[in-house]
Amino acid sequence: MSKHPLMPPRTKKKRSHDLAERRALKMAASAHAYVRGNTRQFYQWLEEHEGTQIPKGPDVWICGDCHIGNMGPVSDAAGNVEVQIRDLDQTVIGNPAHDIIRLGLSLAMAARSSDLPGVTTARMLEAVVRGYRRALNKSVGNETPPDAIALTFEHALQRKWRHLARERIEDTSPTIPLGKNFWPLMKAERDALDSLFQEESLRTLLTALDHRDSDSPIRLLDAAYWVKGCSSLGGLRFVALAGFGARKKDAVHEDLCLIDIKQAGPAAAPRSADAPMPRDNAERVVAGARALSPHLGDRMLAARVLDKPVFVRELLPQDIKFDMERLSADEAIGVAQYLAHVLGRAHWRQMENATRQEWASDLKRANSKHLNAPSWLWSSVVDLVARHEMAYLEHCRKYALATHP
Repeated sequence: MSKHPLMPPRTKKKRSHDLAERRALKMAASAHAYVRGNTRQFYQWLEEHEGTQIPKGPDVWICGDCHIGNMGPVSDAAGNVEVQIRDLDQTVIGNPAHDIIRLGLSLAMAARSSDLPGVTTARMLEAVVRGYRRALNKSVGNETPPDAIALTFEHALQRKWRHLARERIEDTSPTIPLGKNFWPLMKAERDALDSLFQEESLRTLLTALDHRDSDSPIRLLDAAYWVKGCSSLGGLRFVALAGFGARKKDAVHEDLCLIDIKQAGPAAAPRSADAPMPRDNAERVVAGARALSPHLGDRMLAARVLDKPVFVRELLPQDIKFDMERLSADEAIGVAQYLAHVLGRAHWRQMENATRQEWASDLKRANSKHLNAPSWLWSSVVDLVARHEMAYLEHCRKYALATHP
């Protein structure tokens, strides 16, 4: 493999090659990054352990890929901000225990990346169960965020359009700079996006923010193929820059928005056999988002581009993820409890009270003698960490051979 090119690819074949190279490089960056980019290995492990000691929770919409990077501050259309799940590509109606295990694995790998001792991982898993079970208690409100999360939350509240524009497109002017992260569209893609922006459903979605006129026309100003993510690299992913109202001479000061348009592929996460879900993958993602993360789900739209299902959402300045690369032991435990509480509330809102109580009791069972966490969670995370560590090293070996034969 070669280094990533400075010039964006201009053919589909070259694009596919460069995306595969980018994905391999990202996954080789760290064991934690490998876990985030290789969700299918997690699902394979779940299939192998189906019917074992993992408890079967009530059928609810689950994230399916609940790792640290998929949680963070999210704004609703009225500007209210909460910490919710921010990525629902793998959402299905399934077993909520799968989300708990996935979060536990992500936290354990983050602890290893922060050079924290194994005892901290054990305490983090205790905190996961504690935070999640507290979320199932109707009388318990939101957890007080630890400093590592509170700082990110306060930062999200202070962000404006200019911060988003400079972060994503390097400037506030109405163009998307082509380069490493933004590649030129093929003609068919540009034509398809032009058609998408003629649809009334999209205009309705994008004018739903409180400060916009619901009758305002919307204009597509610029668009590009967006090289973003890891496990999703290779599908359709576009970023579009749109303006509202009549064209102004000074376009820099008009009402602009950035829009993420992402292909919805088939979910690999295990689903409940009899659960009714939309057959269209984009509609599945939107339905799951509305159940788990209303702030985000109510800002999403299922559509089609080039006859492929895509979901569309406007990027808001407040929608950011947590940076959890380096944590102290106390911070890691606090973050584990808080994020597990956020996950628990996402599941909680879908359950009747009696179901919540029963599920909370099931989670308390099988605690070990010296660890206040279920043995199924501890053994699952330990097994998954070992498997992913080995797979990560093998991936790095293959990547090194490919780049330096």
